[in-house]
Amino acid sequence: MNDLIKRKLDILPDQPGCYLMKDRQGTIIYVGKAKVLKNRVRSYFTGTHEGKTQRLVSEIEDFEYIVTSSNIEALILELNLIKLHDPKYNVMLTDDKTYPYLKITNEKHPRLITTRKVKKDKAKYFGPYPNAYAASETKKLLDRLYPLRKCVQLPSKVCLYYHMGQCIAPCVKQIDGHVYQEMIEDMTKFLNGGVEAVKKELEIKMLAAAENLEFERAKEFRDQIAHIDTVMQKQKIVSSDTTNRDIFGYAVEKGWMCVQVFFVRQGKLIERDVSIFPIYQDAEEEFLTFVGRFYEKPEHIKPKEVFIPQAIDGAILTELLGIKVLTPKRGQKKELVDLATKNAEIAVSAKFQLIERQEERTIGACEALGDAMGITTPLRIEAFDNSHMHGTDAVSAMVVFIDGKPAKKEYRKYKTRTAAKHDDYGAMQEVIRRRYIRVLKEGLPLPDLVLIDGGKGQMEVAREVLEDELGLVIPIAGLAKDDKHNTSQLLFGDPPEVIALKRTSDGFYLLQRIQDEVHRFAITFLRQQHEKHAIQSVLDQIEGVGPKRKQQLLKHFGSVKKIREASELALQEAGMPANLANHIYAYFQQETLSKE
Repeated sequence: MNDLIKRKLDILPDQPGCYLMKDRQGTIIYVGKAKVLKNRVRSYFTGTHEGKTQRLVSEIEDFEYIVTSSNIEALILELNLIKLHDPKYNVMLTDDKTYPYLKITNEKHPRLITTRKVKKDKAKYFGPYPNAYAASETKKLLDRLYPLRKCVQLPSKVCLYYHMGQCIAPCVKQIDGHVYQEMIEDMTKFLNGGVEAVKKELEIKMLAAAENLEFERAKEFRDQIAHIDTVMQKQKIVSSDTTNRDIFGYAVEKGWMCVQVFFVRQGKLIERDVSIFPIYQDAEEEFLTFVGRFYEKPEHIKPKEVFIPQAIDGAILTELLGIKVLTPKRGQKKELVDLATKNAEIAVSAKFQLIERQEERTIGACEALGDAMGITTPLRIEAFDNSHMHGTDAVSAMVVFIDGKPAKKEYRKYKTRTAAKHDDYGAMQEVIRRRYIRVLKEGLPLPDLVLIDGGKGQMEVAREVLEDELGLVIPIAGLAKDDKHNTSQLLFGDPPEVIALKRTSDGFYLLQRIQDEVHRFAITFLRQQHEKHAIQSVLDQIEGVGPKRKQQLLKHFGSVKKIREASELALQEAGMPANLANHIYAYFQQETLSKE
């Protein structure tokens, strides 16, 4: 705790609000809320904490706070600040499962479709469904009951769906908007649980048709009723009423929280969502934040009701979400909440050891490296490698590892501009200079460690640029390889010395991953450049092969080598006209003969 934090802690107000924790670069790394700011913020800097909170606190160099007039205002502000700043310690480890939904499109002639993407397009969405089969079967049922159009583009004449009675043919008929409105209202009622009402209407129509001796029509209604029963009885009923609900339960162990959400639709438990993530404040506060953020995702459609455990203040969530948030105290509804909670307890216990081991191999490995090198834990590592093809197509690459994991969106490729051929030192200087001039100009985060794929000479030229030219003091380490091109040694210091690391340690394993990754990235880029130049040097010389045809040939064959080996017929199958295919084939045949 530095002097600035000590002074700020003394003047914290005893009011509700939000706080923003910052690291040494001024980046907001965590946003939290508190009923009493003075107590909550001070708690981070007093007493002992478990590993994850201790790691967060170790990075805090400053904080800000915003006072609010109520707890609900603090919750809303927290959600907005997290969305704005996306702090790394607020990231939730949710799964990436996407669920199927039914969608009634918002068009002049609406359609009923299945989708896994929920958008803000004024369409009506229903779901989620447990799997694509359940959604498809329900859609087939509704297609038989409500004949909305099926075609994406209206054809010029009626199609088979019209003759099957599953489309009202807006392609050739003028359809009144009230017809669509009535169908959509009926479908909405059906999908929101009004199955029995729809069945009753069909039964009335079936009896009326039978009395009028319209037996074929009566049979259609009977088949529709039977199909409804078949589709809707495939899932186990868990509730006697058909209100759509989300059931939340949570459990906490060793600084991690697991939240389980059960989706109950039309009285059936159809799917669940599981999220496991580290927490840094009271479990109840973290849970409120989670639920508040849960419905920010468009695929999480708000139900009529939400059930939560009794320890949580449902009134705040009711006000925030605009739907009923209840805490059942007895009966079947409480049993559902208890079941979600029990599943959360089982999940966090089962996954905690795996998560803990992953942490050891990532952040734990960063800590081990920092300890071995005597520097601050390098949570952000930027690694560089040079590559060339016999002195041509010289390229460089940079990869970024954050918290011991690759951050692929931050990888960068470089074509060497000023360095001479075979000048690895010059290439390294150029790339380091270009990278960190840009970092300084754009205010990007500086790394905690720069790794150079090379030895003492490579390290020295990087140091000259960073320290002597740019005035940056960043730890620089070199990665040396053995005769078999495997990671051998970590070099660090001035003058560089070998840092002793066990080859079986997580720290050494992390270095191997980084060196392999930056080498892979550089080689991939080098091959792309070489292939590009090869295409230019060969195919550009063939009359009739322009940029589009070159791209077409490469996409079809995959390489220039395979284009050379292709027959006239194969070239035609790749989309070349017969005369051009003959010309290309003849060109490469002549090229082969001239080499012989």
